[in-house]
Amino acid sequence: MPTPLPTLTPEQRAEALAKAGRARKELSEMLAALKAGRLSLLDVLDRSNDTTRQTRALHLLQSLPGVGTVKARRHLVDLGISETRKIQGLGARQRARLIELFPPQA
Repeated sequence: MPTPLPTLTPEQRAEALAKAGRARKELSEMLAALKAGRLSLLDVLDRSNDTTRQTRALHLLQSLPGVGTVKARRHLVDLGISETRKIQGLGARQRARLIELFPPQA
């Protein structure tokens, strides 16, 4: 039986909504910077904040310049990474192989 959601006060609810909004904005800004080339894949993988760690690998690869859904899925299959895998769940070898595929641009 599922656990019921906790009852939140209006203040707690407002705080949770604000936190979720900040996380979505941070994720959007990070992915836009990655797409524009202001961040490299290595920069993103080195981040340790919750928003980055909770990002799905497929979404991250789709945000790289020149990589769409088809290429991103193909690379994940080639590396043996699930489409639903989050950044925090990637192993050291998987991270290294992703960086080999998408090296930082000088």
